[in-house]
Amino acid sequence: MERMEVKYHDRVVESGALVVLACGFDSVPAELGMFNSRQWVEPAVVNSVEAYVSLESKKRIVLNFTTYEPAILSVANAKQLQELRRSRPKKAKLAIPGPPPCKEESTIEHQKKLGLWAVKLPSADTTIVRRTLSTLTEKPAGLPGVNESADAITKRKAFWSFMKPAHFGVKIGSKSLLGILRFVILGNFVRFLQNTSFGRWLLLTFPSIFSLGCFRMKGPSEEEVERASLKMWFVGKGFSNESNTSQGNIIPMEVITRVSGPEIGYITTPIILVQCALIVLSQRNNLPKGGVYPPGIVFGSTNLQEKLENNGISFDFISKSSTFSNKFGLVTWLAHLFV
Repeated sequence: MERMEVKYHDRVVESGALVVLACGFDSVPAELGMFNSRQWVEPAVVNSVEAYVSLESKKRIVLNFTTYEPAILSVANAKQLQELRRSRPKKAKLAIPGPPPCKEESTIEHQKKLGLWAVKLPSADTTIVRRTLSTLTEKPAGLPGVNESADAITKRKAFWSFMKPAHFGVKIGSKSLLGILRFVILGNFVRFLQNTSFGRWLLLTFPSIFSLGCFRMKGPSEEEVERASLKMWFVGKGFSNESNTSQGNIIPMEVITRVSGPEIGYITTPIILVQCALIVLSQRNNLPKGGVYPPGIVFGSTNLQEKLENNGISFDFISKSSTFSNKFGLVTWLAHLFV
């Protein structure tokens, strides 16, 4: 996606065409879920948002080879991607209040509030969300439309005025430790085998073996699709008052939201793709004139969330609390208290 943006953005701007990347499960739920930061009402400020993807099923979770293959190839081509990023002009630096989150001491996290075991997921969502936040840093009111109505302009400016930048990451979660160990083992297989052509051949020829049954060449059966569902939790952490982030009376806060839907690949993704397309068709004048953009900056102030809710994808506010129970909040509070 990043290569396509570099190659075509300027030409697309000149032509007036609009190319919106990642209009499926990657990365619309992450983009809309990142609007968790809009739940932070001043003077409270968000510092980080961690997304936890939980794939659930009454039978067993099976994903298609077409999801597995690009994941393997993207890891194998990580060096080329880094070179591409270094060759591009640096994006605007995000102004995020407070220190960065503490580095994790262990690979596997037990998220007790969500009832999940989780491990870091090298997902495109992280890059896409960061791209939207960088664009928003440069244009705080969002991208103006081709021929916006007065109401659309007011709505766009009001929507983005509540959006705050934050550190963002994604983890894959499971209700059982055994379930998350499958992803850890798959990650180790990929890490050790992706550097050679023979290793990649093994990974791509025998996906069911190396993923311990998570991925299959023929994908899930109809019954497996019908019984599967998706939950994506967003745990935002920050402070009760931005002006106190450098003082001793800092109070850590936590906001949890959730996106839920049916099976991830064959149901949720088509729903998202179709609704994005319908918005482009019906609201083109209110969307950016032209360019290659992530979905958040294009659809954020539209009624995409409402359309998804009308088609079986829910967006829920779970909780908001002042807390010292998380390591980030406690360590940060103590550090400021005794400085």
